[in-house]
This record gives sequence, C-alpha cells and structure tokens, in this order.
Amino acid sequence: MDSMTRIFDLSTPAKRFRFVAILEAITWAALLVAMFFKWVLGHTEAVAVPGMTHGIVFVVFVAISLVTALSLKWSLKVTALALASSIPPFGTLVFEWWAARNGHLAELSVEQNPAAELAA
Repeated sequence: MDSMTRIFDLSTPAKRFRFVAILEAITWAALLVAMFFKWVLGHTEAVAVPGMTHGIVFVVFVAISLVTALSLKWSLKVTALALASSIPPFGTLVFEWWAARNGHLAELSVEQNPAAELAA
C-alpha cells in the first residue's frame, strides 16, 4: 500500500489515532500561518476559520487519544503524553512517531519497525 492510502486507512484504533494526529498538526500549521497574517499583516479576520477548525480537531484529538488509550491499554503516563502532545505545535506528530517506535500503536509499531517484524 502506498503511503497516501495508508494515511486514510481508518480500520483500527491506532490508524485512526495516526490520522487525527496528522490532521491536528496540519491545522496547527494553518493556524500559525493565519496568526502571521493577523499579527504581522494586520488581517484580524485571518484566524477565524483556521482557529475554529483547529479547535474542533483539537477536541477530536483529545477524544481519540482517550479512546485509543482504552483500546490499546495505554498506561496513564503514555495517555498523559498523548494529551500533552496536542499543546505544542506539531507535538502530535512527535508523539505518534515515539509511540509507534516504542510499541504503543499496535500494528503501526510493527509497520514502522522492520526489525520488530523480522523478529516476530
């Protein structure tokens, strides 16, 4: 499967988490660009749509993090890291990469770690 098709595969909790983590990072980027337009160029209305969109995706990320934590039986520490990752820009991507490397994202951990797949 090519990488674009894998991003839109929402068949498991880990894959849904990855999709929303990427979406949250994209909306962060849009909001940062909009904030530049607002604060540097003076277009105060620039943040209205990206801000609302990011807010909605942020809430969805928090919800999907909790659902994924329950489904994959994450520890309280991993769950707290997932929730905290939504605060800094692009933190959700860093958490998703870390979680996949450290075996917290079920089949995505095997997918991204060929050595683990060979050992199985």
